Amino acid sequence: MKAFMDENFLLQNKTAEELYHQYAKDMPIIDYHCHLPPQEIGNDHQFSNMTKIWLDGDHYKWRAMRALGVDEKYCTGDASDYEKFEKWAYTVPYTLRNPLYHWTLMELRRPFGVTKLLNPSTAREIYDQTTAMLNTPAFSARGIMRRMNVELVCTTDDPIDNLEHHIKTRNDGFEVKVLPTWRPDKAMMVEDTETFNLYLEKIEEVANINIRNFDDFVSALKARHDFFHEQGCRLSDHGIETIIAEDYTDYEIKEIFARVRMKIDLSVEEVLKFKSAMLYHFAIMDHSKGWVQQFHLGALRNNSSRMFKKLGADKGFDSIGDFEMAKPLSRFLDRLDSTNQLAKTILYNLNPRDNELLATMAGNFNDGSVAGKIQFGSGWWFLDQKDGMQKQMNALSSLGLLSQFVGMLTDSRSFLSYPRHDYFRRILCNLLGTDIENGEIPNDMELVGGMVKDICYNNAKKYFGF
Repeated sequence: MKAFMDENFLLQNKTAEELYHQYAKDMPIIDYHCHLPPQEIGNDHQFSNMTKIWLDGDHYKWRAMRALGVDEKYCTGDASDYEKFEKWAYTVPYTLRNPLYHWTLMELRRPFGVTKLLNPSTAREIYDQTTAMLNTPAFSARGIMRRMNVELVCTTDDPIDNLEHHIKTRNDGFEVKVLPTWRPDKAMMVEDTETFNLYLEKIEEVANINIRNFDDFVSALKARHDFFHEQGCRLSDHGIETIIAEDYTDYEIKEIFARVRMKIDLSVEEVLKFKSAMLYHFAIMDHSKGWVQQFHLGALRNNSSRMFKKLGADKGFDSIGDFEMAKPLSRFLDRLDSTNQLAKTILYNLNPRDNELLATMAGNFNDGSVAGKIQFGSGWWFLDQKDGMQKQMNALSSLGLLSQFVGMLTDSRSFLSYPRHDYFRRILCNLLGTDIENGEIPNDMELVGGMVKDICYNNAKKYFGF
């Protein structure tokens, strides 16, 4: 019987152990997609206690607590910080076989060095110990990033953001690079014309352009795109249900925009055409600057209308969707490729049924110009766990080149989520180590170990040009 979560956790044979300890373990972290608040890095935020850094905003934990019958006051409500922590400690033993169990213990071990299991009997001791550490300079936001061997992070930022905290972080000389990512989802949301027009007012202000028509709108967005590029941005990101690639004419889009400015509600067809046009314009902007575009596809959000009205978005009421993927994605990528304006692209799916779909779609548009130009992205959200990661890498291995994969990211709002990179690296090494042990790939540590290093770090550094 293997020991529980020892140094060889998830490594099921000696070859996997060698790959992890010799090639993966100490590689720096490039976290090229996350939702860390830039102001907390810019201000080198000091978290007052463990609840503030670990539980606030964590919808993964909230979902588990609700499933156990824990009252909402201990998730998003007005319970005290320790009461919330205590309820999470009560929940943890019931999360066996959920990745939260592993993540919880891994995040206590690094960076805090806590090896005890979290449960009601250890809650007070662990809370006090970690909270005391969080109140020292070594465990500030920047301190934790240093301790976790982070080299670079890319946050997620709206075009209207002034990026003041990114600028401050850079000017402070912080050794970890903190770069913005262009996330223009709100610039497409014409379903609600009143809200959209309020957003346009903000775009006008920051771009210093009077938006009278669609061409002005695109010019204002290009101005913001230029500004993001000047501040080091090299990635865009889109969180949408599926790619939208309807046929439209330039005249139609200008007329639709004029109707939006008059706050006239649009038809479903008009909304889809407008969003199709915006996705195309964003993709052209990205290609012109050599950026990487990312598409997170397949989330069915805010399923509980009751809880959405009560708490708002991103509170743990989202799930996997079953949207059409292949045809619209093919049309979108082909339109860009046909004029040689297809940027490097990463495709993420939330429904595991789409693994092979995205892996083969990526292969359609690799053109030999860049290694791994179109990437099948790592397991995302509900799939960033052992089974999801293995399935994603197996699909990529079978239908593409795992060797060119740009690897893992946290997609997290928490400074304590970096152990997810370690979790991924162990799963990767076990996958390859088992293949070696089974005689399915060569027992060549220089070859396979080099591949491990590439997937953990080198490929991302080269692909993004960091």
